[in-house]
Amino acid sequence: MTGPTAHTGPAAQAAQPAHTAQPATAAPAAKRRRALTRLRTLGGSPLQRTCLLLLVLFVLVALLAPWLAPQDPTFGRLGDTLLGPSADHWLGTDQGGHDTFSALISGTRTSLAGPLAVVLFSTLLGTAVGLFTAWRGGWIDTVTVRVLDVVFAFPALLLAILAVALFGKGMTAPVLAMAIAYMPYTARLVRGLAVQEKARPYIAAYQVQGHSALFVTVRRMLPNIAPTLLAQSTVNFGYALLDLAALSFLGLGVQPPTPDWGAMINQGQAAVLQGQPLSAIAPAVAVVLVVVAFNVVGENLGDRLAGRDS
Repeated sequence: MTGPTAHTGPAAQAAQPAHTAQPATAAPAAKRRRALTRLRTLGGSPLQRTCLLLLVLFVLVALLAPWLAPQDPTFGRLGDTLLGPSADHWLGTDQGGHDTFSALISGTRTSLAGPLAVVLFSTLLGTAVGLFTAWRGGWIDTVTVRVLDVVFAFPALLLAILAVALFGKGMTAPVLAMAIAYMPYTARLVRGLAVQEKARPYIAAYQVQGHSALFVTVRRMLPNIAPTLLAQSTVNFGYALLDLAALSFLGLGVQPPTPDWGAMINQGQAAVLQGQPLSAIAPAVAVVLVVVAFNVVGENLGDRLAGRDS
């Protein structure tokens, strides 16, 4: 029998679940393929992938610094002053007899911790200010924007130097001062994005349902602007690292014998004049690599979030 009723037999009915089950079994495989494709394209160009790997490497070095440093970076021998590279001192020693390679590794932790604190504090404060002003609007928004413009006009490094003059040398006062200086960048970005989100229909829908302003801004509005905020924070990290390294270079940041890249560059100036430049060149190269890597990764992340090809 070849008519339509021929397909209603037991064999055909038993075969039908197999056909309907194929899409269910194929769906996880398709999801895995899409995930692998996104993972392969996450790094972008070879330069962007290299910068991302560099950042991962520096973070691992910072976390494992006490176990990776072959010698105590704070202990110097006067007899080992300004030695060249050797099996015992891969990058030589500085004028205090400290092992440059060990100081470079240990300095990774302090050199990255300061910018991380600046970015965290400035992002949290700037996000709160930006969301609040965008939601309230009116004269509160106008006054807040004017205050942000005034703070924005002061260079971060200048505020950090002023904080050191008032509260003394170290990292606590400069980090807090630079967090305040970087806050307007985040606040203005969050405010602009939040104003756009506030005009969308879903915000009005939540308001009609009786949800509070805190719920709408934090639980619904903030997740939509968080990716762009993350990209901006990544770029800010590089700039904060450069500013804090400059502050330590001036002798106002991390104080010896604590290893820090900026302080190492300052202390290595005498070694450069005496023909042993590695104690100054090595930390300078590390600063440049991290700053460039953060800028490249941050710009790549921003382009991808904006839907542009990198």
